[in-house]
Amino acid sequence: MKTSLLTIATTLMIAWSIGRVQGQQDQSKGKLIFVSADQANFHDTTNGVSMAGIWGDADKGAHATFTKFEPGYDAGMHTHTNDVWIVVVKGAYLYKDEAGDKRVGPGSFLRVPGGKKHWSGGDPKEGALFYEESSGKFDLIPAK
Repeated sequence: MKTSLLTIATTLMIAWSIGRVQGQQDQSKGKLIFVSADQANFHDTTNGVSMAGIWGDADKGAHATFTKFEPGYDAGMHTHTNDVWIVVVKGAYLYKDEAGDKRVGPGSFLRVPGGKKHWSGGDPKEGALFYEESSGKFDLIPAK
């Protein structure tokens, strides 16, 4: 029962996010978008990370992706120019900042403000599969 409620909550959050931003995307306007994480076309982006585009272009502007972190992936301390919204689907997204550590599991939401110095990574055994959305292009700026 708990697992099915988490699945429903995650699905609703993803559907709401896609619907909210669809109106901002000229290329998506009026088009139904359906992408299953199990069927998505993932491409390696860096060692330990792969992404599957859902809408937009992560290299150019507003976008949404399914993103996978391999088990034990370590992104190091970094920032992003734009806010990043994350909903975990499977595994766990690990997050650290000056306030402490968070284990973001299935059905959980995390908003990382643009410019916020943090560390992120994947669960050592399961890695992480998550829906990621941003109003601007994706970047990872190593922190000094």
